[in-house]
Amino acid sequence: MELCNLFFLTLPIKPSLSNLKTRCSAHRLKLAESLQDETLKILEWPSVCNQLSAFTSTAMGFSAARDALLPIGRTPEESRRLLDQTSAAFALRLPPDFSGIEDVSEIVQSSAAGQLLSIREICAVKRTLRSARDLFQHLTKISQQSERYYPLLEIFQNCHFLTELEKKIEFCIDCKFSTILDRASEDLEIIRSERKENMESLDSLLKEVSNKIFLAGGIDRPLVTKRRSRMCVGIRASHKALLPGGVVLNVSSSGATYFMEPKEAVDLNNMEVRLLNAERAEEQVILGLLSSEIAQSESEIKYLLDRVLEADFAIARAAHARWMNGVCPVLSSGGYKNIGLSDSGSLSIDIEGIQHPLLLEASLKSLSDPTTSKTSNSVIWCEANLSSDPLPFPVPIDIKVKPETRVVVISGPNTGGKTASMKTLGLASVMLKAGMYLPARNHPTLPWFDFILADIGDHQSLEQSLSTFSGHLTRIRKMLEVTTKQSLILIDEIGSGTDPSEGVALSTSILEYLKDRVNVAVITTHYADLSLLKKKDPQYENAAMEFSLETLQPTYKILWGSTGESNALSIAKSIGFDEKIVERAQTWVKKLMPDKAEKRRGLLFQSLMEEKNRLEVQANRAAHIYSNTMNLYHEREEALKAKETQNVQREVIAVKSQLQKIVDDFEAKVRTASIDQLNALLKESESAISSIIEAHSYTEESSVTEAEKSFLTLKPGSKSSVRVNLSDIRLFRVEIQFRKKIHDQTLKSSILMFVFTLTFCGGYQLPEQNGKTKLETRKCENQEAIKMLLQCKNKAAFHLYRAFYNFYVSNGRRVNSLKNLSEATDDSKEVSYGLVLQTSKNTVDLRGMRVEEASHNLNLAISITGSNSVLFIIHGMGTGVVKESAQQILRKHPRVVKFEQESPTNYGCTVAYIK
Repeated sequence: MELCNLFFLTLPIKPSLSNLKTRCSAHRLKLAESLQDETLKILEWPSVCNQLSAFTSTAMGFSAARDALLPIGRTPEESRRLLDQTSAAFALRLPPDFSGIEDVSEIVQSSAAGQLLSIREICAVKRTLRSARDLFQHLTKISQQSERYYPLLEIFQNCHFLTELEKKIEFCIDCKFSTILDRASEDLEIIRSERKENMESLDSLLKEVSNKIFLAGGIDRPLVTKRRSRMCVGIRASHKALLPGGVVLNVSSSGATYFMEPKEAVDLNNMEVRLLNAERAEEQVILGLLSSEIAQSESEIKYLLDRVLEADFAIARAAHARWMNGVCPVLSSGGYKNIGLSDSGSLSIDIEGIQHPLLLEASLKSLSDPTTSKTSNSVIWCEANLSSDPLPFPVPIDIKVKPETRVVVISGPNTGGKTASMKTLGLASVMLKAGMYLPARNHPTLPWFDFILADIGDHQSLEQSLSTFSGHLTRIRKMLEVTTKQSLILIDEIGSGTDPSEGVALSTSILEYLKDRVNVAVITTHYADLSLLKKKDPQYENAAMEFSLETLQPTYKILWGSTGESNALSIAKSIGFDEKIVERAQTWVKKLMPDKAEKRRGLLFQSLMEEKNRLEVQANRAAHIYSNTMNLYHEREEALKAKETQNVQREVIAVKSQLQKIVDDFEAKVRTASIDQLNALLKESESAISSIIEAHSYTEESSVTEAEKSFLTLKPGSKSSVRVNLSDIRLFRVEIQFRKKIHDQTLKSSILMFVFTLTFCGGYQLPEQNGKTKLETRKCENQEAIKMLLQCKNKAAFHLYRAFYNFYVSNGRRVNSLKNLSEATDDSKEVSYGLVLQTSKNTVDLRGMRVEEASHNLNLAISITGSNSVLFIIHGMGTGVVKESAQQILRKHPRVVKFEQESPTNYGCTVAYIK
């Protein structure tokens, strides 16, 4: 019986079928996750995550990206949602503000563990809650404007922003000064009130005692201080007797001064200690209550932080896409249906002009230093990199895989880009699952892969006694164990490292196994026999890395549907191998496989020549179209120029003839006219010239501004100086440039009006002095003055004429003689300044300026103020230096008629009346 029992106890228990399936499924899933993690490292996914970390806006987003913790969709729907978030963020004009959001997860965890939080930690929680709520409100606002932003708003659905907790913290703590407010509790308010009264009594007592000690010569100056947390006074050691019953709390380093607590202050100090301890205890109670509130909200806060992190990643992905000129990928059905994905049409993988993002980094604008701390404004919204044309490096490649294709065999030379192209496809597939844009053209299309498994690199392990070949086989075996119909398999140099015949046989068997169990498998090889599989089975596809036979260098481009040679002999020759060695090797190649080698070489050369010829035809056609377009453009341009020039010349001749006639008539009438007839003669000439101006005016030219209509006073025989920049007085160029020169010609009429006016008070000359031009009047003949003014640029002469004419003609001053003309400037007729009203345009503010700066600004303001205007000078009520300097300038300035001192209703301001 005992033997039987022992027998049954030692029998192994047969596991049930369901338990066995569960255990096998768990093992397979664990193995798949392990292989997936290794593949991500092989494809350099952590480096891409590190690249994206520069675009995050929060400290927790930066840390997570640096640790390669970017979310990767576990289902096609999750990847589609991540892509929608990226697209919504990409459409934003500016990124949202993440300022104030901190990683408070450790703080919340500490509070949940029962630890007492500090004021700084509690305030960090408050700022984070407030900033997260502001971010949600901002996304809500922009989502109301357009539904395309809704995927960003969806991130914060079901979030609790803990507004009540935020209000409690704000009620109890002043986070600006990191102090607990009196209103936090009634006990704290009472304690602080009592402490304040006690401290006032203690301070008053000690000040009185210290003054008595000072008057008695016991100290150089009254001194009240704190020693050993008690208030005391300073006293010389020799005068210690002045404080009978006092307690010595401390002694100075020299021993000459004692810090003593007077007997009368002992009770008050004791009370201060008790109240201080009570205050601290009450503050600890308040902090404990707030810490408990935060601990109770642990799950809500952590969920909110996760959503903020998700939004940060979405914005970072969009910024990264802008930086690398990325485009949104399209999910194709890719060999499996009914999962809500778009059908790719004729291709399951259709990627045009994709570039490796890590290789692309060297060609784009450099990223900010990733070691710097992240702030709310650290999102790099790079629009400068946006371009429709790809950068020349790295070389863009096309990846085209038909829906029925399951295995792609890529052949070609070493260093030709086979491995880099395969890695680019794998990395693009991971980026799609993570919701990232791809650095490609048009609309890259590829399936969603559940597992992306790669065997790239050397898997040699001395510890596990694995050679390079054994390491590759071990990893491929594991990959075959977990692969599914939705998987992408990448194998580099399949079957290498062993006998070529056995390697080809094993590789062929592996590919036959894969084509029925994967979505797509991409392998690279130097075995030409693997390229022959396409002839037997349409599920295979060949591709070759292009190699230039002229330069003996790879072009890094993929030729789909072609097979490539290793070109080992060409490469050996290019790097300097002995020609005899290369020739002998070529002889062996012909002996070993003469038919295949020659045929492959012929097909490859034919394919390359056809591609070259096609590109040459397209280039010649484009050049011909461009040449014809430019010739037509230049012919039309010359015709329009000739026609416009003829029209301009005809109008200029007509204007010159009209102006000459007015000048001749004016000179004839001047010889016989009396002084009394001068005004009528001037008005008649001005009317005639005005009609010509209106007929040929150029409306697009800007009019003379009010600031330019400066006032000018001229007296016969006297010198009047006006500041004009040299750039405003240049020789008039008689070059006609379409319609613009019509305007220059017509403005000569205004110059002539000025000439006519100056005829009776003298001409002028323009000597240059220190970079400025000074206008001076002098006696001269009429023709000489006209000739001189016609050589001056119209703008300056026009301004001078308008100022002169406004003063002598528009104001009604009749000029009867040269004597009356000279006396006209002394007319003391009262000028009406209208309603004196202060505005921003007639005010100059001199407050806060030094005297030199204020004087310069005041002189400038007076010079640009229009005629018969009022200027308000604000000088303030300070020391009065600026005010005195300003009024001194007003007394002496020739344009200031008078000025009014400040009044009780207008302190600090002086009003000046300008001629």
